[in-house]
Amino acid sequence: MTTTYPFSAIVGMDGLRLALLLNAVSPAVGGVLVRGEKGTAKSTAVRAIAALLPAVDVVAGCRFSCDPAAPDPSCPDGPHEPDTGEARPARMVELPVGASEDRLVGALDIERALSDGVKAFEPGLLADAHRGVLYVDEVNLLHDHLIDLLLDAAAMGASYVEREGVSVRHAARFLLVGTMNPEEGELRPQLLDRFGLTVEVAASRDTDERVEVVRRRLAYDEDPEGFAARWAADEAALRERIAAARALLPRVGLGDRALRQIAAVCAGFEVDGMRADIVTARTATALAAWADRTDVRTEDVRGAALLSLPHRRRRAPFDAPGLDEDKLDEILRQFEEDEPEPDPDAGPEGPDSPDDGPDGPGGPENPGGGPQEGAGDGAGEQAPPAAPEPSVPDQRTGEHETADRETDSARADGDGGAGESAEGTGGSGGERAAVGAAAPFRTRRLDVPGLGEGAAGRRSRARSAHGRTTGARRPRGTLSALHLTATVRAAAPHQRARGRRGPGLLVRRDDLREAVREGREGNLVLFVVDASGSMAARTRMSAIKGAVLSLLLDAYQRRDKVGLITFRGADAELALPPTSSVDAAAVRLERLPTGGRTPLAAGLLKAREVLRVERLRDPSRRPLLVVVTDGRATEAKRAGGPTPVERAGRAARMLAGDGVASVVVDCESGPVRLGLAGALARELRATPVTLDELRADSVTALVRDVRTVSNPRRAA
Repeated sequence: MTTTYPFSAIVGMDGLRLALLLNAVSPAVGGVLVRGEKGTAKSTAVRAIAALLPAVDVVAGCRFSCDPAAPDPSCPDGPHEPDTGEARPARMVELPVGASEDRLVGALDIERALSDGVKAFEPGLLADAHRGVLYVDEVNLLHDHLIDLLLDAAAMGASYVEREGVSVRHAARFLLVGTMNPEEGELRPQLLDRFGLTVEVAASRDTDERVEVVRRRLAYDEDPEGFAARWAADEAALRERIAAARALLPRVGLGDRALRQIAAVCAGFEVDGMRADIVTARTATALAAWADRTDVRTEDVRGAALLSLPHRRRRAPFDAPGLDEDKLDEILRQFEEDEPEPDPDAGPEGPDSPDDGPDGPGGPENPGGGPQEGAGDGAGEQAPPAAPEPSVPDQRTGEHETADRETDSARADGDGGAGESAEGTGGSGGERAAVGAAAPFRTRRLDVPGLGEGAAGRRSRARSAHGRTTGARRPRGTLSALHLTATVRAAAPHQRARGRRGPGLLVRRDDLREAVREGREGNLVLFVVDASGSMAARTRMSAIKGAVLSLLLDAYQRRDKVGLITFRGADAELALPPTSSVDAAAVRLERLPTGGRTPLAAGLLKAREVLRVERLRDPSRRPLLVVVTDGRATEAKRAGGPTPVERAGRAARMLAGDGVASVVVDCESGPVRLGLAGALARELRATPVTLDELRADSVTALVRDVRTVSNPRRAA
């Protein structure tokens, strides 16, 4: 058995350690979501806290870890005999990203239930984690319906398995810990709210601390047992303190003043619903118990708010979670006049006296209560970086629009030439600074045609495990979604031959039919954005960025993966490889400079290569190509070779031949229009859409779906 890295040996990461300890003291807090960059020891800290949890008494032989003092009356293994308890360590169960629904909640054997009338239930990971820790690494990559099941069980303390009228219920109370790297995608706000606390972690920039991290990790890797033995006394002290805080927790009083502080803080940060107030109250109570006190004070409310509110406050799309501590202090300051004076005769209150601040012996700087030495496979916590201020386009009256139209008119005579020089320095040079995006808007839904089988999402039609039932088929592997009507219809003609007498139906394996369901899938939305000089007029580029930002927001809501390719100057660049992090795409877009020639063919060929690689990685995820351009192609001409327009047309036909569903966002503006984007759409067999037609409230007639157009006239 592998020796776990000691929790007390972890360097820094004070917020994470405190959040985990508070959940160990009071599982009702609701778990922890750990957000941070890779390599910051998130997993090490989670595994280490499990080893500190007190042992649990369970009914001998019960697969659901029932407490012998209060067994679950609905336990599938019950009823239990008295005096059959045994002690075992609290478990830590890991939920892999690729787990199925049956693996999470358990599998009910529908065949035996129908044919033999027996509830044959195989417990899942939720049953294994009961009264222990359930750890989900990369929780943001877990399928949404699995996250819903997981969080529902954590909130209700029970898991329900329903299969065609046959149901099983069992207790499922556990400490839920999820970790995620925000660069790989965010969780929906509704799911963020279901985690009790959230913590941001980042690698320490302090040289001494980083040295200590490496020193301890190397010592642990060389001799895990010896390293753990050196920290055994600190681990034992921490384990005893958790047990003492758990015992004290029921006696902690949450006074009216503390409740008013909590309500004022939650109202001040405009959090939705009442879950934030409840979680903050439970966290403040756990903080008081951890400090060996029976009353909740202002510092407890402040500490609880810093952990429970950052992911719940209202924020703009693509803003990172965070909390304004100055605003928090200002809200709490109104209660200072009523703060009772400390009793000088009361003396210290155990390891955490009233004088202990956040850096004291019992504060988050040293949750173990001993001298802090720095730590193991981790690093210190840092505040999340502030979101960059978007640059604002100049607001000079009408100048940009006029210049934009003049530029379009100048380009009507050729492939760039003087127009390129007018907008930059010509060629591959001439770079303009990035301009800010216009305000995002709600876009129309653009779908990939046909019926896919990709990951669950909200964009294109797909066969899925959840959705409306559209038919039935013979089971493929384990039967999970029974189509009852089709099964009865298949079994009915054979009842006399099977010797049925009386009521009931004799069902055999060959009669079973599973439901075929249709829902929505997430797609790979690959943006190919023209950043050349012809797009560089500030008002136009601001509008274009606003449109792409709107499409990114739509992709986030529909659970798509996104990628970003830009082309300008002499070549195309993969600015963002396909990822679930729409936030990262928004940042790249905001910083995108413009200028130079228009290598349209290079952008399309780069898109084809990216899609080819992604098709190998994830064959079931269908792509949607979004080309944002005015259709011009003005790269340097090659002697004796095809023109830039001919090369772009050839690349477009190659993409069309691959069957890639595409949409071309026509960015051409001004009184003189060349229709080049429409011609590109015909070559791609794509749907051309203007910036105005992207809006969901546009009065322009627009097809909602992206169709692979076989008739070029239809695409025009």
